[in-house]
Amino acid sequence: MNSIKINQLASFSKTLTEYDVSTFAGVTGDFNSVHIDKVAAERSIFKERIAHGMLTASFISTVIGMYLPGKGSIYLEQNIKFLKPVKIGETITAWVQIVNFDSNKNIYTLSTWVENSQSIKVIDGSAKILYVK
Repeated sequence: MNSIKINQLASFSKTLTEYDVSTFAGVTGDFNSVHIDKVAAERSIFKERIAHGMLTASFISTVIGMYLPGKGSIYLEQNIKFLKPVKIGETITAWVQIVNFDSNKNIYTLSTWVENSQSIKVIDGSAKILYVK
């Protein structure tokens, strides 16, 4: 716990595939046509299929649980603002930055965001986690 510092950053990158989108739809039951149906998605405001917003946001959890603060992190709160759609085949990077640490409660406040391969934010947010390691 002592090695984690304010402003420290960690990230995780992933190219979102057809398999990821269809598996996420199957696990969650979210078969919205903008994710699953090519013809319907082409008629949408997006003009093509896009990845689920929550699939994209879930990689923030990967960073928190595996890298920063890492194993022993328990989600207390996550705020998310979806800024731009993510296309299937696009590479995204989820970022987490330590903003504050309450040592009395072992609670970290985090800045969280996801960028596309052009370094444009597609998700912005914040989180609080309890660190129990």
